[in-house]
Formats: sequence, structure tokens, C-alpha cells
Amino acid sequence: MSDQKDNQDTPPQAGDEAAAADPVSSLARPDAEADAAQPEPFTELENLYAENAALKDKLLRSLAEVENVRRRAEREIVDAKTYGVANFAREMLSFADNMRRAVASLPSTAREGLDPSVAALIEGVEVMERDFLARLGRFGVKRIEALGARFDPNRHEALFEIPDEAQPNGTVAQVVEEGYTIGERVLRPAKVGVTRGGPKAG
Repeated sequence: MSDQKDNQDTPPQAGDEAAAADPVSSLARPDAEADAAQPEPFTELENLYAENAALKDKLLRSLAEVENVRRRAEREIVDAKTYGVANFAREMLSFADNMRRAVASLPSTAREGLDPSVAALIEGVEVMERDFLARLGRFGVKRIEALGARFDPNRHEALFEIPDEAQPNGTVAQVVEEGYTIGERVLRPAKVGVTRGGPKAG
């Protein structure tokens, strides 16, 4: 009886009163704290989208770099095919110059009355010159047509001026040494004399 009485006289605790007042919230509290500790699902999704965008950007940059390397390699191959013989062709131009001088040393008026064998020799040299230039042309080497053209410092080298008021100023009036190009580049500029004193070239 005394024990039963003691139990009845013990005052209820504060926690017990809160639990009794709201039993549902007291049971739900531990789960709420666990949910707060976990990351929000939307934040995790945003991180995945950002990572995906970064990987996509890296992939596009890598593909662009590969394409640039491929184009550069193709361009270098084309340049090697076109300009690989430039040094050799430049050295051979002196041979073309000598043949041209040999032909020009005998003007056409002096060929009349020559021995047939001498005339045949001169004609043979002319044929050799044309054939040699044609062979150079197969490798992209072409003669610069300078005579009568407007002076271009990128293609011509002016050695002297020729007073001539009849032609526009800066016109190539004389070619001392032929110039040549290979592809889009100047292999050797033409050495020329240009006019001075005429009207300005348009």
C-alpha cells in the first residue's frame, strides 16, 4: 500500500507532459533531424547538371583542338608538296638564266645567213630553254611577267629609273633578270628598271 501511494504522489516530468500533449510530434522529431542532415535532392541534381556541362565543355574543346591539329597537318602537307622543291628550283634558275643569255646574245637579225648547223644549234638551245621552264612549271614554278607591269615591290626589285614621260610613273620598262614564283610565293623577284617622270600610275 505504501508503494502504491508513493507512485501516486510522484509528480510527472516535463518531458512526459510534452509527450502526452503531442505524441505524434514527439515520435516524428528524430526523423526530421535525420532529414535535415541529408542534402537536398534539388541541390544534388543541380550539381550533376553543372558537372555534366563542364564535361561537355571539355569534350567540345578537345574536339576543336583535334580539328585544328588535323587542318594544320593538312596545310603543312600541302605546303611541303608545293614548296619542298623551292631551294632546288632556286638553284636551277641560274641555268635558265644562262640559256636565256645564250639565246639573247644572237639577235634575230644576225641569224640570217648563218651556217645551217649553227642555226640548228641556236634553235636547239631555245627548245631546251622552253622544255626546262615547262618542267619547272610542273612543280609550280612560273616566270613573272614583269615587262610593262606596274612596279610591285613584292615581286620586283628596282635597279634603276628610266626617264620616260610617255609611260605612267613606276612602270617596268626593262627586265634585267627574270623573276619567278612558286605557288603563291616569290621564288626570286624580277630585277627591273622602272620609268620616272610620267603621270602617276592608276
